[in-house]
Amino acid sequence: MSFVVAIDGPAGSGKGTITELVGKELDLINIDTGATYRCVALETLNRNISIEDKESIISILDEIDIEFKNTSEGKKVFLNGNDVTAKIRSKEVSQIVSQVSSIKEVRFKMVDLQRRLAEGKNVIMEGRDIGTYVFPNANVKIYLDATAEERANRRFKQNKEAGIEMSYEEILQNIKMRDKNDMEKEIGALKQAEDAIYLDSTFLTIEQVKDKIIEIIKDNM
Repeated sequence: MSFVVAIDGPAGSGKGTITELVGKELDLINIDTGATYRCVALETLNRNISIEDKESIISILDEIDIEFKNTSEGKKVFLNGNDVTAKIRSKEVSQIVSQVSSIKEVRFKMVDLQRRLAEGKNVIMEGRDIGTYVFPNANVKIYLDATAEERANRRFKQNKEAGIEMSYEEILQNIKMRDKNDMEKEIGALKQAEDAIYLDSTFLTIEQVKDKIIEIIKDNM
C-alpha cells in the first residue's frame, strides 16, 4: 500500500518548494515530475534536435536514464549518470520543456516512470496533471495557484539567486505562454481535479502555504 499526495498547479506557483518542505516534515518521498520532462528537453538540446523534429525526440526516450538521488547537498537529478540538477533549470531548457512534454509519447514514457518511482511508497508528487492523470486516485489532491505576475516575480528571484540571467518581462511572457500551452495539451492538460482542494498562494508566505497543506494532509491520513 502507498499514500499519495498530488499537488498540481501552474509554473511558478511554488509546488516544487512546498513539496520538498512538506515531504521532509511528513517523511514523504518527493518525486519531481517536472524534472523528468526537463531531462528529456535537456537531452534534446544536447543532441541538437529541433523542437519540431518529434520523431527524433521520441527516439531518444529509450536511450536516456533518469535518477533522483538524495545527497549531502540535497536532492540531485541525474541524466545518464551525470548530475544535471542545475542544467535542467536553464533558460534554454525552460523555453522548450512545455513543447517537449506535449508530445504524447514523451508523456506516456514519463508517466510510466513516475508511477514506477512511487510504487509501494508514501510520496508527495507535484506537476500539472498528477491528480487528474498520473494518480487520479491519490489520497490527497491540492491545486496550488498564484497570479501570473506573482509567479513571474518568484521565478525571477529564484533565477537571480541561481545566477540565471533572465528579465522579469521575459519570465512573465514565458509563464503566460506556458500556461496557455499547458492548459491546451491533448494529454495531461493543466486543470484542477474535481476533488482537489484549491489553494491560492499569491498573498501567502511559504511557511503559511506549508502549514495549510500539512494540515490538509493530516486530516486525510
